[in-house]
Amino acid sequence: MALFNVRVYGILIDEKDRLLVSDEFIRGAYITKLPGGGLEIGEGTKEGLAREFMEEANLEVRVGEHFYTTDFFQISAFNNKDQIISIYYLVHSDKTKTILAKEKAFDFLPEQVADIKGTAEHLRWVPLAELSPDTMTLPIDKVAIKMLLDKHRF
Repeated sequence: MALFNVRVYGILIDEKDRLLVSDEFIRGAYITKLPGGGLEIGEGTKEGLAREFMEEANLEVRVGEHFYTTDFFQISAFNNKDQIISIYYLVHSDKTKTILAKEKAFDFLPEQVADIKGTAEHLRWVPLAELSPDTMTLPIDKVAIKMLLDKHRF
């Protein structure tokens, strides 16, 4: 049976004009995506996104205005029976300097990626001047980044 998988993601830009991204190793694949993840039963989209930022970045955020919701059919990259609905918000925090972020993409220790069924993740800042849709791995993130770049002309 096909299901809808609702995801929430945040666009966090710091005072140095950098976008926060998440580099992840999932099921043997390396992906770069925006911070966020699956909405849990019983929570709203903004509440879920705030929870995801606390889990991934140990960061309290203010979830701002809605930015984009998937407007095309997208099958899950990890389950070919689920349709993905991704909701993006602009997020804000006065404590971006406290985020533990890596300098390089996929800067994992060998033991973190040794198990193909394992997962690893780290955060990284990408300067807006270097950002493109191709920075992202997932198709919906690519659309959101193109919209961000078109809207703000960084």
